[in-house]
Amino acid sequence: MNSKVQIPFQAATDETLEREGFSRLTDIDLARRHPMPTQRLEQARRSAMDLRERLLSEDSDVIFYRSISLIRAPYPTKYGLLNANTVKSPFMHIVNRLFVVQFKGSDGIKTLLFSPSDFEANLETPFFKRLTKKYGVLSPLVNAFLAPVEHTVEEALALCGIEPDEVDYISYDHLHTQDVRKWMGDAKTPGYFPNAKLIVMKQEWDSTTALLPQQRDWYCPDGIKGIPEERVLLLDTSVHLGDGLAFVRTPGHTEGNHSLVAKTPAGLLVTSENGVSADSYAPGKSRIPGVKDYAEATGMEVILNGNTLENSLDQYISMVVEKTIAGPCKDNPEFCNFVPSSELTAYWGFPGLKPTFSFGELKYGQVWHSGKGTRTKRSKTSVAHV
Repeated sequence: MNSKVQIPFQAATDETLEREGFSRLTDIDLARRHPMPTQRLEQARRSAMDLRERLLSEDSDVIFYRSISLIRAPYPTKYGLLNANTVKSPFMHIVNRLFVVQFKGSDGIKTLLFSPSDFEANLETPFFKRLTKKYGVLSPLVNAFLAPVEHTVEEALALCGIEPDEVDYISYDHLHTQDVRKWMGDAKTPGYFPNAKLIVMKQEWDSTTALLPQQRDWYCPDGIKGIPEERVLLLDTSVHLGDGLAFVRTPGHTEGNHSLVAKTPAGLLVTSENGVSADSYAPGKSRIPGVKDYAEATGMEVILNGNTLENSLDQYISMVVEKTIAGPCKDNPEFCNFVPSSELTAYWGFPGLKPTFSFGELKYGQVWHSGKGTRTKRSKTSVAHV
């Protein structure tokens, strides 16, 4: 993002949130203000447990929840499992997924897309652009090997039977690699989702307009430039969106990170990229070489995804908050219900590195929709949201 671009959008007021049917979850945010880090962590953990109990006590799950794989991409192992592995492969493979969630709001059923990635535009992210240029004329072949596409966003929606005009909201836990102009439009081009609002934390939005060098490498240049203000809903607190659904502020990986929390038949599923695998939240149970030993030697109860390290203490606390809200996975209680938006997966091209446990694609409930559509498959490759 060009540092000269300044977009002084304001955070949503109480009246705006009420109009959307959202309510603030201020307790979990206030719990993180103690000056002593250990007390801050324990206060945040207790508040996360309170929120977990509140959400589990709600009568309804979200109506529909589905995660769909979009693209595989290489990601430096030294970032994905910060300091915690002895795998020789310099890269891991992560699968970026789209999360389609439908929930009952105050004025009817709403459709949320979490982490929809525009492949072609996202290639402008400096880190991945350098990686692509490195191979010159061979880059198309290398991309096909390193970053194969599984579905486009359009194809994923078609699988669900959801039309673009049925989408009410799109959101990302943070804006690394994202160019959202295709979806939201700008002064020259209407957005693909004509009725959707982009929900993002105000701190994330503000940071994206004024990046320092270590941040700039991971943000797509001009990715939010020109988006109409009325299409953007900026949050300055955690919020409850509707039955069984919340966004929780989880800063650290970026200053304005937030996590998706959805109540499903599998329990509370929590999603962000503070961590890239189930192992990241239960390192003592990990079989990835080096991870368990590192956790035992240091006392770390989570392993950070640390490509920018904007605030590692905040990120550590955020990951503990996430695992506390999520609770144990029903299929494998040694791990928690944290479902990464970009999940570490085994790949033959990067031997010796595979997760101990993974979620893969998930689907719960039945989609509600007013029409069906089909989309034309595209074959171009891109980068994941990291």
